[in-house]
Amino acid sequence: MIDIRNLAFTYPDGTRALDGITMEVRAGASTGIVGANGAGKSTLVSHLNGWFVPQEGTVAVDGIESCAKMAEEIRKRVGLVFQNADDQLFMASLLEDVLFGPANLGRERRESEAAAERLLREFGLWELRDKPPSHLSQGQKRFAALAAVLVMEPSILVMDEPTSDLDPRNRRKLIGLVDRLPFTRVTVSHDLDFIWETCSQVCIMNHGRIAASGPARELLSDRELLESNGLELPLRLQG
Repeated sequence: MIDIRNLAFTYPDGTRALDGITMEVRAGASTGIVGANGAGKSTLVSHLNGWFVPQEGTVAVDGIESCAKMAEEIRKRVGLVFQNADDQLFMASLLEDVLFGPANLGRERRESEAAAERLLREFGLWELRDKPPSHLSQGQKRFAALAAVLVMEPSILVMDEPTSDLDPRNRRKLIGLVDRLPFTRVTVSHDLDFIWETCSQVCIMNHGRIAASGPARELLSDRELLESNGLELPLRLQG
């Protein structure tokens, strides 16, 4: 479903953020991407829905090769939940924020409203639908941003640091929601316990490269591997 070959990316200041990334995410898979700060994780996921297009190498989604001309088509298939929910919520009310994406895709409003209501009720946000997003808590914003992506019915869901700013109760709630989603999922997170709970595969990044990939619980149990890439064992395994 996602096929990345020899992907490289350099920022205008000369920072080489990605350096020859090759990886594959199969349909229905739940893949975690982990690594220390500066490993290139967010730059990589920005390539998955066309926000960035390859400078070198290729990214293909459902057989569609990413380029400026095809970015809009790829975004219909890949929903990206940003690390900072404030970057994603900008309308006058929560409900209008959730309806913005479907309207932009030309979908019938009545159907979109029904889908938005279902998601907001499931996330415990329906009573807040008329509130400006700026008046929501950080946890509420995070679920609102997720609803705004899910209402567009992507075939692939990409989440960048989805548990940041979540308290333990909302973190558990998110794990339950994510585990029920029928999408191919890619999750970037420093929260290795969240990756342990929600991902079957994991890629470990270091300095713009894939240092290791394989079954999540196998790699996340390897103290030596994690420490050599600037990571620590998930809290559940620390004794």
